[in-house]
Amino acid sequence: MLAMADLSRRSLLRGMGGIGVTGALAAVTGCGVPPAYVEAADREAPDRSAREHELVFANWPLYIDVDDHDKQRRPTLDAFQKRTGISVTYTEEINDNDEFFGKISPALMNHQATGRDLIVISDWMCARFVRLGWVETMDRKAQPNVAENLDPLLRTPHFDPGRLHSVPWQSGITGIAYNRKKLGRQIKHTSDLWKPDLRGRVTLLSGLDEAFALLLQGNGVDITRWTADDFHRMIDQVGGLVRKGQIRRFTGNDYIKDLDSGDVLAAQAYSGDVIQLQADNPDIEFVVPEEGAELWAESMMIPNLAAHKRNAERLIDYYYQPEVAAELAAWVNYVCPVPAAREVLASSKDKERAQLAEDPLIFPDTEMRKRLAIARDITAKERTEFAKAWNGIVGL
Repeated sequence: MLAMADLSRRSLLRGMGGIGVTGALAAVTGCGVPPAYVEAADREAPDRSAREHELVFANWPLYIDVDDHDKQRRPTLDAFQKRTGISVTYTEEINDNDEFFGKISPALMNHQATGRDLIVISDWMCARFVRLGWVETMDRKAQPNVAENLDPLLRTPHFDPGRLHSVPWQSGITGIAYNRKKLGRQIKHTSDLWKPDLRGRVTLLSGLDEAFALLLQGNGVDITRWTADDFHRMIDQVGGLVRKGQIRRFTGNDYIKDLDSGDVLAAQAYSGDVIQLQADNPDIEFVVPEEGAELWAESMMIPNLAAHKRNAERLIDYYYQPEVAAELAAWVNYVCPVPAAREVLASSKDKERAQLAEDPLIFPDTEMRKRLAIARDITAKERTEFAKAWNGIVGL
């Protein structure tokens, strides 16, 4: 089953919103309000998991498996509750990273509980939470499935070495989608987007955090260690392409409609979207350029002063069992962070489920994996300057 989760999770302006939030944090730290950073000794509350068999889990809409006949049932989550006796209050309250940040940041910066034991946010936002000291360190000894089954490509992001504060819920790739039939040729390199036959028929993502890594990779930059000079060279390049009319516009998820209608022939795109598009339009292809593409994740974190930390750790570890990860991957169709789930799907007697094991946009093959990398995040110091330059080109 194909979920339409991306449409709910990625908003057009979420990259820009980080400026306002960062500015707000700077303001409160200079006005007699306690500093936003929380020291390690102040992050944990007494854990009530042993006597309170419950937890509160905040996630994005349409980001978990549901029963085809009863949308109120979530089979994998229901099985966890039955197996462990832990009652899960599951809320689909995260529609935008910055919006959710604004919702819970007052509590976190004032050393108060958020009322949530587990949240799922994009890794670039996870980086902000880690820098601010707003999330607890997980006990990996209590999470053997995570320790054993987490994809090696996702184990050491720049913002959280060793993944001690975050565990991917699902992953994905930012690459290029194009209509090969209408274009009449292959796209193998990011620079192929700048050829004359695509003038005015290309779109890029509008959010800084979503767009910058692929564009840097197209210039041969190692995105695990990019510099300010690399960024500004890319900005100059994209600005020139805008002035020439090469780039039709900058988009949120509305690039899906442009590609499907044929108004646009190539677009910077998310792998999860393309699986959905291909179901209706087999002429749409997704490519990881020869220079590489960004591998990203939306990750689970335990916010400070969570009342049920141990229960949350058990839920995270449960989803890293290959059988459970396979069930989730079959429904949401993102890059699965548990490679061992591939064998589970491949052995399915259901032909459609078995075919998912061969889809490189769910389980990237060896050649594709060589070209994937997790980008170094934009630091708080860099963000205002870089966002101003990017938004000046995008028109935000």
